[in-house]
Amino acid sequence: MGTSETSGPSGKAASDRNWTRRGVLAALGVVPLASLAGCAGTAGASGTAGGGSASSTSGSATVTVTPADGSGKADFGTPVTVAVAGGTLTSVKVADASGSSLAGKLDAARTLWTSTDHPYSGTAYTVTAQLDGSGQGSTHTTSFTTRSPAATFVGYFTPEAGSTSGVGMPVSINFTHAVTDRAAVEKAITVTADPPVEVVGHWFGDTRLDFRPEEYWAANTKVTLSLRLKDIEGADGVYGKQSKDVVFHIGREQVSTVDLSSKKMTVRRGGKAVATYPVSGGDSAHPTWSGKMVISERFTQTKMDSSTVGLGDEYSIADVPHAQRLTTSGTFVHGNYWASTSVFGSSNTSHGCVGMHDAKGARDKSTAGAEFYNSSMLGDVVEVVNSAEDTVDPSNGLNGWNLSWEKWKAGSAL
Repeated sequence: MGTSETSGPSGKAASDRNWTRRGVLAALGVVPLASLAGCAGTAGASGTAGGGSASSTSGSATVTVTPADGSGKADFGTPVTVAVAGGTLTSVKVADASGSSLAGKLDAARTLWTSTDHPYSGTAYTVTAQLDGSGQGSTHTTSFTTRSPAATFVGYFTPEAGSTSGVGMPVSINFTHAVTDRAAVEKAITVTADPPVEVVGHWFGDTRLDFRPEEYWAANTKVTLSLRLKDIEGADGVYGKQSKDVVFHIGREQVSTVDLSSKKMTVRRGGKAVATYPVSGGDSAHPTWSGKMVISERFTQTKMDSSTVGLGDEYSIADVPHAQRLTTSGTFVHGNYWASTSVFGSSNTSHGCVGMHDAKGARDKSTAGAEFYNSSMLGDVVEVVNSAEDTVDPSNGLNGWNLSWEKWKAGSAL
């Protein structure tokens, strides 16, 4: 039912921040570097745009470097090569201004070196080749700069770097441009866990990619997100900008079950019940979504307005206390000071939220709403059972746990 996506006597928070942008990455990856001055002794293509190749002599040896010396807009999608005739190569180094070098390998004859990594876009490099044989003891140096792509994309991720989250927190990445080559982008992103567990990606449309294990994370897990999107072509002519590792942690295990038949919520830590609270869920016209929902935002107080979720002027409450978001569409578990205390545990009366007794101004720490809020964190799971509503859509919030492992893996591009 469409209206069941809204929150209890409260709808979608007017102060709602876009949770998909919680981990904004600014100026990620390798920063374009200033051009480097090339050494003398090379013959071709100074200032050329495309890169090409140019040969020069070093003693009796002829050295050919691609991209050519002085190239100002060299291609970043192809490897760097250094070839020599009339001699052999002792070593080759291709480095940017920070000293970071491209990996590469020599062929068996030691006459051709090929980088195994592509150069980064918008970056100046210096090529230094050491020769022996006919060019014994000589050094050949050139320089080039790669072009910058005309169009780029980044991924905004949650959770934040360095944060601690509940066991239900997936890694969720939202891209600033629609991705057509999902396999290339997904291959450039890895999520690893310590202690180890299999982690798989799942696409929700062409701009969102989430990662999760089969079951909730184990308590105290260290999770590392590795973004290697720099110069990955996600769509025709649109390249990624990020090269970054992000670490966050999983805290204690807390999973709460809201039973809308008994109208009680049981909070469990490590599988052991630690608290039970009377609640009020959605009424018959606005039932609460069923299923596993992850807390994605938390507000000590927030405004909720029915007009923001398509319910006209049914309510507008400026100071809803202890509100924790469960869906993007507006489902919260939150405190309620305007209903009689007799409602909680006896009747389902909301517009879809899970309500708990609370005090106006969020000032009373002894209320159920305050206690539950203060015991919770982002990433905790709230599971709703015995509701008249369908299971929440897995993409409505951070709620991919409602897909079986088989269906989750089927949404991977790899």
